[in-house]
Amino acid sequence: MVNYRYLGNSGLKISEITYGNWLTHGSQVENDVATQCVHAALDAGITSFDTADVYANTKAEQVLGDALKGQRRESLEIFTKVYWPTGPGGPNDTGLSRKHVMESINGSLQRLGTDYVDLYQAHRYDVETPLEETMQAFADIVRQGKALYIGVSEWTADQIRAGAALAKELGFQLISSQPQYSMLWRVIEDEVVPTSAELGLSQIVWSPLAQGVLSGKYVPGKELPAGSRATDTKGGARMIERFMRDEVLERVQGLRPVADELGLSMAQLSVAWVLQNDNVAAALVGASRPEQVAENVKASGVTIPAELMAKIDEVLGDVVERDAGKTLEGMPKTRVA
Repeated sequence: MVNYRYLGNSGLKISEITYGNWLTHGSQVENDVATQCVHAALDAGITSFDTADVYANTKAEQVLGDALKGQRRESLEIFTKVYWPTGPGGPNDTGLSRKHVMESINGSLQRLGTDYVDLYQAHRYDVETPLEETMQAFADIVRQGKALYIGVSEWTADQIRAGAALAKELGFQLISSQPQYSMLWRVIEDEVVPTSAELGLSQIVWSPLAQGVLSGKYVPGKELPAGSRATDTKGGARMIERFMRDEVLERVQGLRPVADELGLSMAQLSVAWVLQNDNVAAALVGASRPEQVAENVKASGVTIPAELMAKIDEVLGDVVERDAGKTLEGMPKTRVA
C-alpha cells in the first residue's frame, strides 16, 4: 500500500504515489479502462488524483469525475490546473487573468462533479497578466471554498518567490510546485527545490519515468515497441525525442543491475528515486492498464541506500540534464492562444 506525505508547509497529507490522467484519459484510452485504472489506484491506497482542464480539452476532468463518482469525497485529494487554452480558443480562454481563472475553476468543478478541489494549480506562469491579479483571483477562490490550497507548475525559483510573497500578503500560501523531475531531468535541484523548501512548498513531480524512457523498454538499435509513446504521432513522440538518443538509452540500460539489487523493476526504481528527495511529496504516475497501477505502487516506501544513489549518478553520468535555466527556457514567452 501507499505511504502518505505532507504537502508543503500544510496539514494536508497526500499519497506519495499520485494518480495523474494527463496523456491517457479522454484521449488515449477508453473511458471504461480509465475508470478501471482509477479504481485500481483506489484499491492500492492512492487517495490523490491530478488532472487539468486542458487535458483532452476538458474531457480528462470529466472522465476522472465520472470514475470517482460514489467515493467518499472527504477521503480523496483532487488536484486540477488552469492556464492553457480550453474551449473554442477565444481571447480569454487562456492564461491566468482573473476572468479566465474564475471561469475555469467553475468549469473544472462542474466536470469533476465536486464542490471544491483540494489543490488548484497555475499550470504555467502567465507573462501577460500581472501576478497580483492572478494571486488575488486565487485568494478569492480559496475564500469562496472552491479550492482548499494553491500550487504552481513549472515556475522558476524567482517566480515562486514572488508568488509566495503575494500569497502571504493576501492571507493564503502556496504549498506546491509541479515540475518535471526524473533521474534524467534534474533541472529543479539547484534553484527550485531549495527555494521551495525555504518557503514551505513541496514538489509533486511529473514524468518520473522520463516519458517511459527509464522503464528500459527502449533498447538502442532495436525496433520501438508497438504502441509505445515513442511511436505516438499525436504528440508523444515529440515529447520523448530529447531522451531517445542512443547514448541516453545505453546509460539507462546500465541501471538494470541497480534495479535488480533492490528487487525492483526499472519503472519502480525510477519512481522510488524521485521519492528519495525530501522536498518531493509525490510522484505522478499514469496508467493505460489497471495492472500498471499496482506495479507503480510498489515503489512507495522504498529506501535506496546512499551507495546505490551514487551508483545511479555514476551510470548516467553526463547524459543527465541539470541546467536550472531549462525551466525558464521551456516557459511560454507570450500567453498561448
